[in-house]
Amino acid sequence: MPITDACGSDRTAQTALSKEQALGRLLARVEPIGETESLATADGLGRVLAEPLVSAIEVPAWDNSAMDGYAVRHADLSSRGGRLRVAQRIPAGATGSFLEPGTAARIFTGAPVPAGGDTVVIQEVCEASHEWVRIPLDCKPGTNIRRAGEDIRAGAEVIGRGTRLAPQHLGLAASVGVARLCAFRRLRVAVFSSGDELVMPGEPLGPGQIYNSNRFMLLGLIQRLGCEVIDLGIVEDTLDATEQVLSRGAREADLVIGSGGVSVGEEDHVRAALERVGTLELWDIAIRPGKPLAFGRIGATPFIGTPGNPVSLFVTFCLFGIPAILRRQGVGGDLRPVTVKARAGFDWPRPDRRRELHRARIQTAPDGVPEILVFPSRSSAVLSSVVWANGLVEIRERQVIQRGDLVDFIPFEGLLSP
Repeated sequence: MPITDACGSDRTAQTALSKEQALGRLLARVEPIGETESLATADGLGRVLAEPLVSAIEVPAWDNSAMDGYAVRHADLSSRGGRLRVAQRIPAGATGSFLEPGTAARIFTGAPVPAGGDTVVIQEVCEASHEWVRIPLDCKPGTNIRRAGEDIRAGAEVIGRGTRLAPQHLGLAASVGVARLCAFRRLRVAVFSSGDELVMPGEPLGPGQIYNSNRFMLLGLIQRLGCEVIDLGIVEDTLDATEQVLSRGAREADLVIGSGGVSVGEEDHVRAALERVGTLELWDIAIRPGKPLAFGRIGATPFIGTPGNPVSLFVTFCLFGIPAILRRQGVGGDLRPVTVKARAGFDWPRPDRRRELHRARIQTAPDGVPEILVFPSRSSAVLSSVVWANGLVEIRERQVIQRGDLVDFIPFEGLLSP
């Protein structure tokens, strides 16, 4: 089938896209799965909310003490010299009685402020003696009280649709009494590796063979995103075998990801196979590493073909695979990788005509300022570089960098967090 551009026009060749163009086009073509399920709030970590979460209650539900101390009527202090009788004790989980004039209530953090009380004074500044307490006259009215609805109002949306749930979201859902959530079902991702040279660890290596490191890295990356993985194994370097694995993946999964076979060599069959069983929509991206990245469809199922070199696979998956999976999972909003500015601890005198995403490490320099170091090799076959690194430095086309310049850094922590 022909390659199509963004407007649907046929063409036989495609100009290399910028990183931003490629990600924009890819995300425009990936749609969330529509199927949802109900699950316990405790099981919601990493899942994507399919319906907005609206609170049926106010949080806090009543005015409560923010500190351990004494609840008082502020107007009583000046008339009584700050000396009040302690008439009741209110621990968290209990409810006090009406605060009579001239009295104080011993109160603890989280306990409801008794009716009649308008101020809580922390215990550290008070002088307690038997049934009496002396309160400083200079304390301010209304202090140390958390007001009803101060955090959340009844009827307010507390978590939006399309949110990938982190631990704090689960805590927020529980705080408004939600026991079950409506989430998109888990995404099923089919994975395969292309290459007759690939051998599984534990097997002996023959002449010209290498161990299939890409399989383990790709499976780990996908599992970190909370997907169900369908492992289609190693596919031999033939057009028929590649067609068959693409078709099988489309039948069994919501997204198919392959590693290798996406270049233009005689033994690279992904492009031709995809054009036979589906459509090819993206090919060349003006980045280094990772220039050949295939994106298309087999029926309604999206396909992403990553390069075979392990560093290229890792980089392209971080830049394009993760946003595509998140969108397919139902995550909304801006899915571009988070970029921070930091000081370069390196020189880059020979820039490339393509955008470069180089393996880098951010660390604290001797002067206490965060600084970016880069891996000495630019080879896309040096897998140890992505273990050494904790992010990528983005070097723009023909950009010369001198030590001390500000550069763009994409931390792995934000990309790969569950």
